[in-house]
Amino acid sequence: MQVTETLSEGLKRELKVVVPASDLESRLVAKIDEIKGQININGFRPGKVPAAHVRKVHGKALMGEIVQELIGETTRTTLEERAEKSAMQPQYKLTEDEAEANKIMDGKADLEFDIIYEVLPAIEVADVSGIEIERPVVEVEDSEVDERLSQIAESSRPFEAKDGKAEDGDRISMSYLGKIDGEPFEGGADENAQLVLGSGQFIPGFEEQLIGTKAGDETVVKVTFPADYGAEALAGKDAEFDIVVKEIQAPGELTLDDEFATKLGLESLDKLKEVVKDQIVSQYGGLTRQRVKRQLLDKMDELHKFEVPPTLLEQEFSNIWKQVTAEMNEASKTFEDEDTTEEKAQEEYKTIAERRVRLGLVLSQIGEKNEIQVTDEEVQRGIMTRAQQFPGQERQVFEYYTQNAEALASIRAPIFEEKVVDYLLELVKVEDKTVTKEELEKLASDDEE
Repeated sequence: MQVTETLSEGLKRELKVVVPASDLESRLVAKIDEIKGQININGFRPGKVPAAHVRKVHGKALMGEIVQELIGETTRTTLEERAEKSAMQPQYKLTEDEAEANKIMDGKADLEFDIIYEVLPAIEVADVSGIEIERPVVEVEDSEVDERLSQIAESSRPFEAKDGKAEDGDRISMSYLGKIDGEPFEGGADENAQLVLGSGQFIPGFEEQLIGTKAGDETVVKVTFPADYGAEALAGKDAEFDIVVKEIQAPGELTLDDEFATKLGLESLDKLKEVVKDQIVSQYGGLTRQRVKRQLLDKMDELHKFEVPPTLLEQEFSNIWKQVTAEMNEASKTFEDEDTTEEKAQEEYKTIAERRVRLGLVLSQIGEKNEIQVTDEEVQRGIMTRAQQFPGQERQVFEYYTQNAEALASIRAPIFEEKVVDYLLELVKVEDKTVTKEELEKLASDDEE
């Protein structure tokens, strides 16, 4: 077998491989000898089919298997010998001439094919010990815990039936039917709706028109859907709602005490406060992590500059661009609405795609060099977390990920990335800085933007 490099341009490589017909023939003879005792053909006793007959009946199919095996073996061994790693699955180019292909299948012509691939660049991981990162930390005050408790309590406030007219803060039980131009629209009806007046739960202007109504009243509420309303078919449209008021309820007294905590499954108010504080700390911790990770990746991007494989770049850009255009179509926006053009937007997202690919390769190199592994248990937890996002379909989600290698990789990859980030954060200098929750939310918003 002869392997010749025909292209070495940047990260692109092309190799021409020639396998002599004699090698194909010897492999075919060996494969026929291996399987002839397992083949049953009418007119021959089991295991006694002559090699020549096996070749006549199954020769081309067996040679097809040999060619596939040779391509895989040659690619693997050649890349190992060249100390190269392919960025993606290599492509192969074989003869398209039918007569030539038949000669190869008959073992009468050399097998020639090209291996086309892009190599992963050699990455020299920079010294990260000099990186300095500022970690924004929010100190949770008792007043914020009390505010969150009040919100929880408000959602659990009891209501009692009352006579008379509805006032701000009362809860109305009602049925409604929404219409646009006299025609009911999808999602615009409910037979047993409840609405606390003043909560801002419904369309602006809706709740105010129900103040003063009483049980048994029938009325029509006229509103205009906001121009940026989520359902495009309703955005900016005038609508009328036929309302039947069934019951008016006044808000009851609510006391934040141990009894209230026990109704939520906790032994005391102090324990409830502890749980709420932990939730707030966790929420801010997520934003802090996001900010710290962004700073780390920015620094890593500054320290590592190298050419990325074009195919990986194109694939990443394609994924990003599909998401961008889908979101714009859903929001009925154009690039002009975003004060840009499609060409400028593509350039911007290509830069983002290149950054993602480069950082992905760097983190992968660091993880591999330092033997950072993702355990099966961590993957299982990741799958279960994903499955919980689809109540009632957990089993189907679990089967999808366990039976689909590409889907399973989408679970493993972010876990691996977070573990590499944790490893790096142990090496860099991290200094805590106390900030307000508004400042932290602003930093997180800026990063997301």
